[in-house]
Amino acid sequence: MLTTVLAALTALEFVFIFWLETIMTDSEKTAKTFGMDVSVLKDPNMNVSMKNQGVYNLGIAVLILVALFAKQKAMLLCLMGYIVFVAAYGSATVNRSILLKQGGLAILTIISALF
Repeated sequence: MLTTVLAALTALEFVFIFWLETIMTDSEKTAKTFGMDVSVLKDPNMNVSMKNQGVYNLGIAVLILVALFAKQKAMLLCLMGYIVFVAAYGSATVNRSILLKQGGLAILTIISALF
């Protein structure tokens, strides 16, 4: 039960990221969340890139929900591992806090699923 709740929260987090990146692309909230200036987010190239990245995040959320409803623990663990990997990369290349901000729920989901 705990694993299901944590995984669902992780999916919700990725839907939120999708919303920020794809729907609210050049908003103050998106700028604050990602530590960027709104003027940068309004640049047409950046705007399209953010929207594209948002769609990928929505895809991850959908796959997490598929894994949950299909009761595919291995698939769920692979997705959570991928999320932690990407968060670790972001932590190493952009900002250390990304590991816990983006990967925290996924880490907890992995721990819960394994125990």
